Amino acid sequence: MEPRKQQELQHYDQLAKKWIKNRANDKWFTDAHGLQHNVYSSYHFLSDLLAKYCPQKRVLDFGCGTGIHSIEPVRLGASGVVGIDISRKSLAIARERAKRDGVAAKVNFLEMDCESLKFPDDSFDIVLDGSVFSSLNLNAALMEIARVLKPDGKLIGIETLGHNPVINLKRRLNIATGSRTIWAANHIFKMSDFKLAEKYFQTIQAKFFHLTVLSAVPFNNMPGLKHAIKLLDKLDEQILKLSLLKRYAFKTVFIFSKPKK
Repeated sequence: MEPRKQQELQHYDQLAKKWIKNRANDKWFTDAHGLQHNVYSSYHFLSDLLAKYCPQKRVLDFGCGTGIHSIEPVRLGASGVVGIDISRKSLAIARERAKRDGVAAKVNFLEMDCESLKFPDDSFDIVLDGSVFSSLNLNAALMEIARVLKPDGKLIGIETLGHNPVINLKRRLNIATGSRTIWAANHIFKMSDFKLAEKYFQTIQAKFFHLTVLSAVPFNNMPGLKHAIKLLDKLDEQILKLSLLKRYAFKTVFIFSKPKK
């Protein structure tokens, strides 16, 4: 295994161990970093896309981690979900999550390298990316995704963006504290990566989220946070209509379709 992949593996194994050690019942609603997705409009928009496109489809949760995104496609009517990740400890949490939600029979979790998939061509209707691209060689990952998608398949994803200077400063601090690897901090998704995606997909669609909302993140555990985020999200929706500001958004949700074979 390449050194960068080994570092990512060790990092996410450690996050999984920490998550298990500190978890309470409500932790099952959070990702490996402790973020509760259901308070943010970007994740609601992602959920709406999954509700539209996943029923009766076979879904690959690409870099599934602890399975925070793996359950919803089943709830929304997917015929089956396969989650893959290189972190064995994260996959153990994902399996327990599926068991707790009563969907273990429809979700299969496999230890696998996202840059070297062990599936035949045209295996999936939908590939779901829940913010794993920063841990990967994106060119290799997109090549594999396009290969395993059916000709009418779609890549549906949510990623953080890497242009906001304030957030990038925080990422530097995250490297120093060990909460982010150097590779991941240096490979956050950027606007230029949409251009790269055009190499593998004919149609690229994207929507951008969260700018002023970031001011509320440090108050993650305070009462009333959900209401504050809802108000700030409405403000951001208007601000991010300006093309020049989209690159400074925190999140982008996208659909890449018509994979080039």
